[in-house]
Amino acid sequence: MLTLDGVTVAYPAFQLGPIDLTVGREVLAVLGPSGCGKTTLLAAIAGITPPDAGHLYWAGAPLDAVPVEARRAALVFQESAVFPHMTARANIAYAAAGADQVERMADLLEIADVLDQPADTLSGGERRRVEVARALAAAPRVLLLDEPTTGLDAPIKRRLRDQLRTVLTGFDIPVLYVTHDQREAAAVADRIAVMEDGTIHQVAPPTTLFNAPATPFVASFTGNDNVFPARVLPPDPHPRVAWNGHVVRVANHDFAPGTDVWLCVRPEQVSVLADGDPARPNVLPAALQHSVYEGGTYTLTLEVGADGASSRLEARMLPPALRRLNRPPPASVHIRLDAAAVHLMPRIDAASPSER
Repeated sequence: MLTLDGVTVAYPAFQLGPIDLTVGREVLAVLGPSGCGKTTLLAAIAGITPPDAGHLYWAGAPLDAVPVEARRAALVFQESAVFPHMTARANIAYAAAGADQVERMADLLEIADVLDQPADTLSGGERRRVEVARALAAAPRVLLLDEPTTGLDAPIKRRLRDQLRTVLTGFDIPVLYVTHDQREAAAVADRIAVMEDGTIHQVAPPTTLFNAPATPFVASFTGNDNVFPARVLPPDPHPRVAWNGHVVRVANHDFAPGTDVWLCVRPEQVSVLADGDPARPNVLPAALQHSVYEGGTYTLTLEVGADGASSRLEARMLPPALRRLNRPPPASVHIRLDAAAVHLMPRIDAASPSER
């Protein structure tokens, strides 16, 4: 088990941390925008960048004084680091803990047929597999992957992503998988840590992170800008909130009546209806403004509100559902919100994604 206790790395214009994090025998995706400190975090764990404060532990033993070469933390860099003058086999053997590791890793990562090719003749996906195979062949205690699918074409990226998920879970070691792609993080990881400006907002399994974000930033970075200010109402007996002149039933929560909160609902959880009965719970009138085809799904932009207040809300629909709706924008429609899909977050002063 890898533990970070208040780890801080300070630069003149940026500070990572303090970071408190425990990574067990799992794949932890570290998700966040460029410049948020993801690579610095990996460098601190590997020992390349010593922390200015805090401590690191492996299975309870301090790592602070352990040199880079003794940490057994294998780091696969974002930029290609194969030795171009060597074959794929020689690249993997360079760090192998045993003679049998080369063939084993090549079989796991499906590169046995290119082992004797010069590294500079390999495709981008093959080079990435060689780098991961070399790292795993060293029998590391911790594996650190920095954007391992960057620069690859979409089909190759998906194939490598799926392959890595299968391979990495079989090694039973802590794996930190840095990415800025929320789909990739969800597909690969047991848990996801979302970072912004050197701090971690939330660490949770993908389903929890996507459906119950802790902050508006987590919601936005995981593909949901449907975050709106609301106020908790007394139950009737169902939990409910006031939002844009409407009363919306929500899932059970711990907020007291009168509390200002953020209301959050993922676009794929918004049902768009040609006709609806506003007297039914969570059926609200809306104005469909436009729709955009995004390769497999349509994203609809709707205006929702009453009593002079309104918000722009997104819904996501598959093409058959949009055809059945048969309401070309602009059009009057209704939306239906499942109470179980409406998530509440503590209200803070920062603007919601929809207000930025």
